[in-house]
Amino acid sequence: VNFFTMFFNSVTNGGKTTLAEKLKNMLPNCDIISQDDFFKPESEVETDERGFKLYDVLDALYMDEMVESVRNWMKSPASSGVVTEEPQKTCDNLKNVYILIVEGFLLYNYEPLNKLWNRRYFLTLPYEECKRRRSTRVYQPADTPGYFDGHVWPMYLKYKNELEENASMQVDYLDGTKSQEELLSYVYSDIIQELNKLRE
Repeated sequence: VNFFTMFFNSVTNGGKTTLAEKLKNMLPNCDIISQDDFFKPESEVETDERGFKLYDVLDALYMDEMVESVRNWMKSPASSGVVTEEPQKTCDNLKNVYILIVEGFLLYNYEPLNKLWNRRYFLTLPYEECKRRRSTRVYQPADTPGYFDGHVWPMYLKYKNELEENASMQVDYLDGTKSQEELLSYVYSDIIQELNKLRE
């Protein structure tokens, strides 16, 4: 079976989920695995000395289960419950390919996931825009006062720095302030190019 995996990583509210959903509608045989589905229950997430729940770290997630889900999909993408409706005007060279989009906020610092991708993208946002978007969302549990500045943003910067320092990391950085249309068009044509290369 031909399959193709792409990973979308971004800062909180960077637009990865929206982008993933829109791509899913444009690509045939496409499935999404979301890191948010692997959070541990609140009672198992550590709290720091300031009382902040440490959600933005790998320990807050069942990462082994996530890797297992990706691997299981790769073993038999056709039986993963993917809807195989053909989107309008699908290119012929996409007909026999299964595509998996993995989206999350902490994907590239977890070694076992690093062997499973064809393309990696990272959506970035400047601090002000990220904070503004975050403030419009409702979280369970809700963000406590100071949580964004005290935990979320510092962990994002730490994570992004680790990525940038790792020379072997092939990641395509995308500007999350661009319009969804622009981002979608860029990523879609990139994927088509990559799939053409796989065909050759």
